[in-house]
Amino acid sequence: MAMFNEAVLLQESSLPGDLAVPARARGLVLFAHGSGSSRLSERNRWVARALQRQRLATLLFDLLTPIEAQDRHHVFDITLLGQRVQEATRWARQRADTAGLPVCLFGASTGAAAALVAAADRPQDIAAVVSRGGRPDLAQGHLHRVQAPTLLIVGGDDVDVLELNHWALGQLRCTKRLEVVPGATHLFEEPGALESVAALAAEWFLTHLPAPAGT
Repeated sequence: MAMFNEAVLLQESSLPGDLAVPARARGLVLFAHGSGSSRLSERNRWVARALQRQRLATLLFDLLTPIEAQDRHHVFDITLLGQRVQEATRWARQRADTAGLPVCLFGASTGAAAALVAAADRPQDIAAVVSRGGRPDLAQGHLHRVQAPTLLIVGGDDVDVLELNHWALGQLRCTKRLEVVPGATHLFEEPGALESVAALAAEWFLTHLPAPAGT
């Protein structure tokens, strides 16, 4: 499969990112990582490679600068993190190779809340959202405004987070679904767990992307 890979810099905040664009890409998935992680997260990079095989471009980027990341307040500042996701969306709209691609969001842990805040604030820009082991409850003031179809994926043994996701599902007013991966814990480290996440995410994104022009 032909693939274009590039290390990039999002201009507004000088945030580094890694962009991969497969040939005839159908959409672009922006990854919002969780607290204590970065664009180098092996789990997110594994999911990104799986999505690329489904002709989905991916952008993994840091939500905070190294100096900002040293302040734990910033790590849990969902408003700021949501703004950074919106910044990444604007950046993608300005590139010739991604400008025409529908944008989807994949958020993990606190990054899921940031993705939902961005989707609520910029409904015209986001085609679909997937949360992996996310904390959508941290976006509680925004959930009722999310319009993008939203999939919440939680490990069956991640008991506390599963309860929070059930609550968040009830707050969402968009097309929505909660998928539980049996036997998986918060990081989906169990055999086959991450494969399930990637398959569920790819199906959700491809189902809810706009039909290609001319079809």
